[in-house]
Amino acid sequence: MQLVIACTILSLAVGSFAGPGFRRSLRHSRGDCSQPIKRENSTNTFTFDHRYQGEDFLDKWDFFSGADPTHGLVDYQSKEDAINKGLAYIQDDGTTVLAVDNATSLKTSANRDSIRIQSQRTYDHGLFIADFEAMPHGCSVWPAYWSVGPGWPNGGEIDILEGVHDQPTNQYTLHTSEGCTLSTGGSKVSAKQMNPQCGTINGDNTGCSFADTDTRSYGKPFNDIGGGVFAHQWDSTGIRVWHFARDELPADIAGKEREMDTSTWGPPAAFWDSKTCHMENHFYQHKLVLDITLCGDWAGPTYGGAGCPGTCTERVADPSNFDTARWKLNYISVYQSA
Repeated sequence: MQLVIACTILSLAVGSFAGPGFRRSLRHSRGDCSQPIKRENSTNTFTFDHRYQGEDFLDKWDFFSGADPTHGLVDYQSKEDAINKGLAYIQDDGTTVLAVDNATSLKTSANRDSIRIQSQRTYDHGLFIADFEAMPHGCSVWPAYWSVGPGWPNGGEIDILEGVHDQPTNQYTLHTSEGCTLSTGGSKVSAKQMNPQCGTINGDNTGCSFADTDTRSYGKPFNDIGGGVFAHQWDSTGIRVWHFARDELPADIAGKEREMDTSTWGPPAAFWDSKTCHMENHFYQHKLVLDITLCGDWAGPTYGGAGCPGTCTERVADPSNFDTARWKLNYISVYQSA
């Protein structure tokens, strides 16, 4: 497939999705194909199952330390190395920090130390609430919070928070095997619908996507207000994703209630209706993933068009460029049907 280079940072966020699609066949974690698990019927009410917070991200998630499948200029660190180098730690207030090295000067084209972790548990449905105090951003930086199933693209991929450089808003994307397309089924959403084809066909891995219209959903504007929450509901009727700015959290999320009623939250940012994408066939056994890569198959080709100075490889060599390349994560809570 052709990689489309965005001419401006705006077109990168809402007009050109061939870049992220291009690297999707490479970023996923491959595994044996598995049969989908039968799920319960949809409900708007969910009860608390478990929460990842603080040390949980070090002990109940696995650190990936192999070569970056998306060809980013990063060396992903093992748990031991990440902790020893100060790239993964827990603040006194309980916030988990996952960071890119911002202290080491490198030669041009050398890799910079970074972090990629994934949950040990797998999921086949549920409500997932992720509270971020801050997210990575900046020229060359490509962060993502996502989930993925086995035998990519058979088990599917859900991208909840992702972008490159300092794009203006967040991007939501699904990647599947053939037979899945995007439809909202007439439901109201706040994000802008983009490519409708979710399936990987003839090497085209673009995926089906939405671009958020709220500038507080990504990068510096997100961080400037103390971050916010991304919640996604995955059941037999489809996949819904909400973004809530810090001062606009629904009462049940703000109070960390043990029961959530998503019918009170208003329209989601994005919704993929199961009428055109059978959930049980295309999404199963997902692990949650957090990572930060640099340049690579998306951020590399779009670097100049995003208005970034010099070259992407030159950018990576200077550690002062990565003071904001870090996740500050309050918690990820998992809820199941009541």
